[in-house]
Amino acid sequence: MRKKQLETDRLFFSNWTEEDKDLAEKLWGDEKVTHFITKDGQLSKRQVLQRLALEIESQKAFGFQYWPLFLKETEEFVGCCGLHTYDLENRIAELGFHLVPSAWGKGFAEEAAKGVINYAATQTDLTALFAGHHPENQASEKLLKKLGFQFQSKSYYEPTGLEHPSYLLKLTTIN
Repeated sequence: MRKKQLETDRLFFSNWTEEDKDLAEKLWGDEKVTHFITKDGQLSKRQVLQRLALEIESQKAFGFQYWPLFLKETEEFVGCCGLHTYDLENRIAELGFHLVPSAWGKGFAEEAAKGVINYAATQTDLTALFAGHHPENQASEKLLKKLGFQFQSKSYYEPTGLEHPSYLLKLTTIN
């Protein structure tokens, strides 16, 4: 049984560990998932392991990561959702989520994101959340707007080499 970090109606969040290489590969090794997050649309095995290490280090250093997500009912792995550092001087973190393709279209991204937004608003001293998306990822754009994120500008995103629409959600309006 995995330790639960957060819970929503259908999901629980855990922490990435060194033993999660297979789950990391299932997620970030899938070109359908990485299509919008890298220049060439895919990550090598080495890059997947680097991503896993980044998540583990983020949890140790900052107390958050893009936590792995599991269905409560079956403990099936469905992806990740959580926070990364963004502008901690101004108490702003980045919200992000990646789901395995079999979990797409079931409302898990919205449910997980709402859980993380609630966590950020009630369990941290963050004042806002930043989020961005690939310019062609209409599903992410639609979800961020539905969650209440406000468009700010387009920002260059090194991993894709493109200008990504960027959004902000003020947490002071959540409480």
